[in-house]
Amino acid sequence: MKNKTFKIVFLFICMSFFLMGCMGGPSPEEQMYETLEKVVTLEKDFEKEQDPLVELEKKEKELYDEILTLGMKEFDQIVTLSNEALSIVADREKRIDNEHESIKASKKEFQKVESIITEIKEDSVKNEAKDLVSLMNQRYESYEELFASYNEAIEQDKTLYEMFQNKELTLDELEKQINLINETYEKVVAANETFNKLTDQYNKAKVSFYKNAGLEVVFKEEE
Repeated sequence: MKNKTFKIVFLFICMSFFLMGCMGGPSPEEQMYETLEKVVTLEKDFEKEQDPLVELEKKEKELYDEILTLGMKEFDQIVTLSNEALSIVADREKRIDNEHESIKASKKEFQKVESIITEIKEDSVKNEAKDLVSLMNQRYESYEELFASYNEAIEQDKTLYEMFQNKELTLDELEKQINLINETYEKVVAANETFNKLTDQYNKAKVSFYKNAGLEVVFKEEE
């Protein structure tokens, strides 16, 4: 049975820190803080798409289930419902693209930290910052895999609803397509789990870096 509703459980930790400042300007560690927290802000659009995507997936699943209850005598209704589903799929595609743009903006900003790290004097803090960058880059890579898998699944959904509009559609063809969709969404779920795991690891590593860098921050979780 086609069942693909899921949610990317995205969580970034937002932190408040008042730069005390000195005559020479902010330290490299303080500059790191400013950049890393701007990254959080840039991913707000990513977060905003989560609940709407889940709602769209639920609506589409309801249409899919309704289509399966109909027979060929109700073909016109099947066509109407499949067109509604195609419209929802198109909306999902726009929202996942919005997510992707948010992630790309985040990545562009995050790349600034590499030049800042070279200015950190304490080796242990510098090494921790390098590890943080490595972890975040893994996170970005995992999102690209998630994005690719989700888009692949969307294309398979489009094919399914177009197939429903073919009077000559056979049960064998339908079963093959549904199996293909299920396999594709299994990849989406696996990629999603990896992304969430890396996000959690990055959050914890960022907290550790701030503490070891001597930055006094107030932690506030935002979901």
